[in-house]
Amino acid sequence: MLNIISAEDRLKEKRGHKIVIAGMSGVGKTTLVRTLDSDKTLFMDLEAGDAAIEGWPLDVIRPRTWSECRDFACFLGGANPAINEEQIYSEAHYDAVCQTYGNPKQLLDKYDTIFIDSITVAGRLCFQWCQNQPDCKTSNGRLDTRAAYGMQGREMMGWLTHLQHIREKNVVFVGILDSRTDDFGRAVHDLQIEGSKTGRELPGIVDEVITMAVMPGDENNPPYRAFVCHTLNEWNYPAKDRSGRLDLIEEPHLGKLLQKMSGNKPISERPLNFDLANKESEVKPNA
Repeated sequence: MLNIISAEDRLKEKRGHKIVIAGMSGVGKTTLVRTLDSDKTLFMDLEAGDAAIEGWPLDVIRPRTWSECRDFACFLGGANPAINEEQIYSEAHYDAVCQTYGNPKQLLDKYDTIFIDSITVAGRLCFQWCQNQPDCKTSNGRLDTRAAYGMQGREMMGWLTHLQHIREKNVVFVGILDSRTDDFGRAVHDLQIEGSKTGRELPGIVDEVITMAVMPGDENNPPYRAFVCHTLNEWNYPAKDRSGRLDLIEEPHLGKLLQKMSGNKPISERPLNFDLANKESEVKPNA
């Protein structure tokens, strides 16, 4: 029987947000977890850099290898019914991690948010793992860098996609933002992560891409931190708001941001704007 979810049932579903927050080192990305309900947040500490939240009561998991990262993703997100039993994230993989870690329902029901610090380090762990795989070696045993980066891209996208399908929980990834100037003197900002595939395709997976930036202020106000949330922004920061509820600049408070994205602002008040900046210059079709 075709399982059609009615509009009424879909609107009643609990749905978490999938967010990437990028920012330069030291801007305060890890500290954002302190703006969440600590009793309902699970912190995935990949960086061993939790000094920013020392003394803060928070449940933590600390994977040290890429295999552990994949196991935790499967444990958190369940089995993927679309893949073979021999593959990662299959029913067999899920059964194996449940035998290792216990009943996920008992352990995970209390959490509303999974905070992953950071996606930059996850990419490094993944690439280290890929470098040691037989498929990334040449016939004489040397590393095939091209094959390693290709495998790393596939592995990372599989991991991120699996976490993205945890519908009822918020999943927040933080990562380092690289900034440089191109040949034309323009500022270019990219998420720091191994390989180009993940950084290029990640915005299409998550709901929100937020840049946590230091804004310059003016002569009367010192510099301040802010969330940049819209794709069209004057600083060329990576950003995207699928919810349609966020302003261009938001207070750098993750708890308030999640509340605003889950708010009751009706869709009629979230219009799409496709107006041209200068309608008179619109190109007209040939007669």
